[in-house]
Amino acid sequence: MVTIFKTLDITNLVKLKHSGYQLNMLMCYCIGLAASGTEELYLLSAGKKMFEFDRLGISVIVLNQNGGINSCDIPFTPELEEFRRNYSTLTREVNLTCRDREIKDHMIIGTSALVKYDIDGVVNMYSGIFNNPFLIWGRYREDRDAVRLQISFQFHHVQMDGMEACRFLEDLQKSVNETADRFL
Repeated sequence: MVTIFKTLDITNLVKLKHSGYQLNMLMCYCIGLAASGTEELYLLSAGKKMFEFDRLGISVIVLNQNGGINSCDIPFTPELEEFRRNYSTLTREVNLTCRDREIKDHMIIGTSALVKYDIDGVVNMYSGIFNNPFLIWGRYREDRDAVRLQISFQFHHVQMDGMEACRFLEDLQKSVNETADRFL
């Protein structure tokens, strides 16, 4: 596994947050939007095989009503309001049932938002079990003219090289900018 760190400018997403959108949902939407244009993110390395998927999903970690955590796979759709409804409905379901929700027929991109913590990045060791690409972020940082979010992007080197990963991260910044511009 390889991990790349990047700082995103999420100033305009934070403005959307103040319009009633959840910031974590917006980040997941932007990840899906950027990933949908990255063919390598439709591939999953498992053992000595490579699987190709037609659809993407975003996995989020949900704090359940018992104080534990569960994962929730959300199918990606490029329509923001549809993705927002799915995100809200499915994460609420996982919160109440305290059960993971998996989608088997989608390539899943994992996320973890540690928004209560001021972190600079995360590196996860390769386990051989979880080969999916994974993005992690903590609390965003405000300065005079921008709101910045440091993210860690972990991916399997068989899936893509650093150049493709960096291009995806650039596309993620573009998705953040375009989403905010379109809905502000």
